[in-house]
Amino acid sequence: MTRRLGWDVGGAHLKAALHDEGRIVGVWQEPSPLWLGLDHLETALTNILAQTGPVAAHRLTMTGELADIFPDRLAGVQQLTHCLERRLGPDLAIYAGEKGLVPPQRATEFAALVGSANWHASAALVASRLQQGLLVDMGSTTTDIVPVSGGQICNIGYTDAERLAAGELVYQGFTRTSLMAVALNVPFRGRAAPVMAEHFATMADAQRLIGNFDETDDQMPSADGRDKSQAASRARLARMLGHDADDATSEEWTAVAGAFAEAQLRRIHDAALQVLSRGDIAADAPLILAGSGRPLLRRLAARLDRGVVDFADLADCRATLREAASRAAPAVALAAIQT
Repeated sequence: MTRRLGWDVGGAHLKAALHDEGRIVGVWQEPSPLWLGLDHLETALTNILAQTGPVAAHRLTMTGELADIFPDRLAGVQQLTHCLERRLGPDLAIYAGEKGLVPPQRATEFAALVGSANWHASAALVASRLQQGLLVDMGSTTTDIVPVSGGQICNIGYTDAERLAAGELVYQGFTRTSLMAVALNVPFRGRAAPVMAEHFATMADAQRLIGNFDETDDQMPSADGRDKSQAASRARLARMLGHDADDATSEEWTAVAGAFAEAQLRRIHDAALQVLSRGDIAADAPLILAGSGRPLLRRLAARLDRGVVDFADLADCRATLREAASRAAPAVALAAIQT
C-alpha cells in the first residue's frame, strides 16, 4: 500500500501523519510561527521529513494562510502551496473541502475552499466512520464544532466569517489564547477582579497551574519570554489582575487559573449549544473529541450529557500514537481517508 503523509500547515504549528499498510504509523508536530517568516516552516518541514522515510504521496491542508505575513488569504494559499510543492515534489495534493484533493496548480482556482479547510478534512473522516456525532476539535488557538448526520457533514458555514457566526468556529485555544480574550473579570478574594487588556499571560499558564495539560502541547514562547515553570506562570497570571505573585497564595492563583478555564469552557459550551440547537443530530449522539484541549472537552461532554469518542478511535493507529493522533486530527484524516 502507498505510504502517504497528511500535512496540516497551521499558523503556529506544522503537523504531519504517516499512513502505511492500512494504519497511522507516525505523527509529528513542530513549532512553525509563520508570522515570523516562512523560514520557520522550512525548518519544521526539514525536521519532520528527516524522520518519515520515503513517502509516495503527500496531502496538504492549511490554516496558515491567515498569518499576517501574507497581505491576504489568497496570497497565503498561493505562497504556502508553492513552498510545499517545492519541498514535497509532484506527488502533492491540496485539500479543497467539498472538492476533495486537487493538484497544486489548481490551488489558486479553489483558494476559497483550500483556505482554512482543515476542519472539513477531520469532519470528512468522522462522516466516513460514524452516522452522526458532534466533532469538537480544540487546538492551541481555536475550537471547531462540526455536526455530522447521516454520514454527512452538516456545517452551515464554510469560511471563517461564516463559521464564527454559526458557532462552528470559536477563537478559544487550549494554550495560545491570551487571558484577556477569555474573560473580562474573574473571581478573586470575594470580588470580580477586572482582567487587564494586555498580553501578559496565556491559557497555557492557566492550564499549567491547574495541572491540566501535557507540556509538549505548549511549543510557543511564553507571553513574557520567560520560563514555563509554575512560579513563572503564577507571576504572569497575577500580572493580568494588576498583582504580583506574592500578593496571594499559590492556592489562590490556582483558583484564578481555574476560573479562566471555566470561562473558556463556558464560551465553547455556548457555541456547542448554538450548533446543537439546529437539531442536526440526536440527543444521544456522541461528541468526537480531538485536539490538545480534550481534557477540557471531556468536561463539555459531561455538561451536554453525551458520550465521547476519541478521534484516534476512528483512525487505525499504533497504541503509542493515540494521543498524538487525536491532537493532529486534520493531518491524520488526510493520511487515512481513502480516495
